[in-house]
Amino acid sequence: MTTTAASDVHYDPYDVELNNDPYPMFKRLRDEMPLYYNEAHDFYAVSRFDDVNAGLIDKDTFISGRGAILELIKANIEIPSGALIFEDPPVHDIHRGLLSRMFTPRKIIGLEAKIREFCAQSLDPVVGTGRFDFIADLGAQMPMRTIGLLLGIPEEDQEAIRDFANEQMRTEEGQPMKAASDGMVSGDIFAAYIEWRREHPSDDIMTELLNVEFEDEHGNYRHLTREELLIYVNVVAGAGNETTTRLIGWAGKVLAEHPDQRKQLVENPKLIPQAIEELLRFEAPAPHVCRYVNRDVELHGQTVPEGNVMMFLIGAANRDHRMYAPDGDVFDIHRKTRQHLSFSVGTHFCLGSALARLEGRVALEEILKRFPEWEVDMSGAKLSPTSTVRGWESMPAFTA
Repeated sequence: MTTTAASDVHYDPYDVELNNDPYPMFKRLRDEMPLYYNEAHDFYAVSRFDDVNAGLIDKDTFISGRGAILELIKANIEIPSGALIFEDPPVHDIHRGLLSRMFTPRKIIGLEAKIREFCAQSLDPVVGTGRFDFIADLGAQMPMRTIGLLLGIPEEDQEAIRDFANEQMRTEEGQPMKAASDGMVSGDIFAAYIEWRREHPSDDIMTELLNVEFEDEHGNYRHLTREELLIYVNVVAGAGNETTTRLIGWAGKVLAEHPDQRKQLVENPKLIPQAIEELLRFEAPAPHVCRYVNRDVELHGQTVPEGNVMMFLIGAANRDHRMYAPDGDVFDIHRKTRQHLSFSVGTHFCLGSALARLEGRVALEEILKRFPEWEVDMSGAKLSPTSTVRGWESMPAFTA
């Protein structure tokens, strides 16, 4: 076991003050304690890019079937079928294959005009007011409408669905998420929409999932059960909102802190896709992900025994100078494009990554067209109170 008693190097996902700016400690973890053990919460953690990347790929040693969140793994609750982010092969591969049909390149590209329209609907009313909140006015609106369109959720219900999905991820400051004590949320809130779509099919994900026939892990050809379908839709609704909302909030803050680079994006919008990748690297919306250790593993000269929890510090790995020389803590839209881990890697690479990138690009294009300059009002900004996602609940700005 790694001993930390004599060192002030530490990481606690529930430490509010630490998580306001975890990067100095992330650097110390990478340099001084690349295999870290937290005695209070009983988990191991790795922080260097190579270790995090290799661990996320190693699906046999670090398994997802017990959950991907510290609280869930510790709670040892039953993970319902269809929660593919918390599944291992072969079941995961079957469920992922079904859902991947809904996120084909053709379908994603076909959404661009609607995403741009959603951005315009959110941004145009605040032009000329002198103020703009990156979350309230756009980040909490456009992703919600986009995923509502994909799922077939009526516009008048989309806000309630977004709030439901967000609530599952929220925690009290410094506290674990509710799912650990309450169990996995079933997704029953979507039941009425599924029944409606069963009678009124359309060109959306819900209709496709209702009709798809597949071979399950037992060799049976069948449709998804009602429970599986509810979980599927619940996963899509939550994941479809969260990453892009956080990305938009970080774009507001980081580009305000780098006005020279923001100016370059205004003058040359072709740089925006590269800027989105750098934003995702620099401020990962999900700073860590956990896995259950399925067998003894040797790391940095020590043994992590089977049965433990390994936390992969994505936010730390994304700034590792070994990967992002000369300094991963510097934001640079001209940085040579290199892999980052904000969408994970391997078996659980984010199915919605292309959609998130498209939404981020279009959002930034539309923001910069209307607001080439802004200053964030940090007195009104609020960091999201969750142990699993790091981003802003509000990011107000003064605009010219």
